[in-house]
Amino acid sequence: MVRAAAAAEKAGVRSVSIVSEGFIRQAHAIAQALGLQDLAIAEYPGVPMVDSKEVLQKKVSETLVKEVIAGLTKQASIAVKPDEPGRKDIVFRGALDEVHEFFYNNMWTEGLPIVPPTVDRVEKFLRFTDRSPDEIIGVLLPENREATVWNVAVNGVMAGCRPEYMPVLLAIVDCISAPEWLVEDAGSTPGWEPLIILNGPIMKQLDFNYGASVMRVGRQANTSIGRFLRLYLRNVAGLRIPPGATDKGSIAYTFNVVLCENEDAVAEMGWQPFSVDRGFKAGDNVVTVQSCVNISPPTYSGGHAAEAHMETLADLIGRRSMSYWTAVAANNGRSYPLFVLGPSIAAVIARDGWSKDRIRQYLYDNVRAEAGYLEKLSWQSGQTDFSFCNCVEDGKVSQDFCQSDDPRRMIPVFLKPEWIEIVVSGDPGRNQSKGYMQNQKQGVPVSRKIQLPANWEHTEHG
Repeated sequence: MVRAAAAAEKAGVRSVSIVSEGFIRQAHAIAQALGLQDLAIAEYPGVPMVDSKEVLQKKVSETLVKEVIAGLTKQASIAVKPDEPGRKDIVFRGALDEVHEFFYNNMWTEGLPIVPPTVDRVEKFLRFTDRSPDEIIGVLLPENREATVWNVAVNGVMAGCRPEYMPVLLAIVDCISAPEWLVEDAGSTPGWEPLIILNGPIMKQLDFNYGASVMRVGRQANTSIGRFLRLYLRNVAGLRIPPGATDKGSIAYTFNVVLCENEDAVAEMGWQPFSVDRGFKAGDNVVTVQSCVNISPPTYSGGHAAEAHMETLADLIGRRSMSYWTAVAANNGRSYPLFVLGPSIAAVIARDGWSKDRIRQYLYDNVRAEAGYLEKLSWQSGQTDFSFCNCVEDGKVSQDFCQSDDPRRMIPVFLKPEWIEIVVSGDPGRNQSKGYMQNQKQGVPVSRKIQLPANWEHTEHG
């Protein structure tokens, strides 16, 4: 809303943004980052979704109307953007503890110890790319700051990455800089967290974990690169929790480590890796970054037939863990749920002759939920005028979602079978899978091939 109002003001059209109390500081911070000072904002006191109709009407008539009228009588002024350090400027000198305190007080860290990004350390990272340090990869909202090869290296140093991880870091930032990824929404109230998925021989070259405890902090490559992305969103995009004001994750959670696919297991069962599903060649080094708004419980399935596993996965991961977000996904017309299958489970399914497409169709056909209940959940999240039949009329979802107006009709949980993602990873000695729910149009999966430097084969890495 504030971004739209800022565009209107710059075009000479007066605007007033109506914002509830909990979003006021975020609204002003975003307006400032977009170059406007004193953007007119009418504040709704409290939380509208927990107010009665009578209380809401009273607040609108007694508070909002006056603020809207007042806001339309003034024009926002141009904000002065504060100066920031140059590329090789020394911002602080001192002992290690003093460095940590300085960075924390400036909200440049999340509170964990960092590796001080000295010029020497940063330049070691630059040896692992042929791209210019000054190259602008993109401009990241909400703070409207340039993503550059140099500041990728700086944040990589701070996160505890090794210099040879630099090509992976650059590919990640290439992903989140894509306009369709919507980095500006990475601070929204669902509190979603990016999930990095990695494919290709670089996993072995750099000693990534793709087996047991794949999503546990503990392997340097998986862990430090996951932390890098969280630091980069904080320091470059400008998404900061209080005392910052631009990250409004209501509860949220912290960074994911890198999810790597077990491509050896995938090859043995005759499937293609996830990166091929994303349009690349087998053997390419590929990074995919997407949002993750919730993770299912660990799900155990057993049996020597594919359908025995699929019934459990459909019920426990699909229906029970992912159906809550179906209405929001339908309203936005996008959703990319991810199933991470343990290698032993994927092997049974593949041995029974099932392809990934057959898995996807099975999940679409068999994971169902009651339409009226999902519409009720949608209302509680703030979509007070939502209905699946309206989404069908608008072309956002198929006719399967509105076969009748019976609120008890069963509808698909997933929008399209081809949007269901499948990765094989985890402990090959156990029968466990997990589901990762993507946050509809925010953080859609974006993939990039990793660009290795010309001298990659002649450098020490891993």
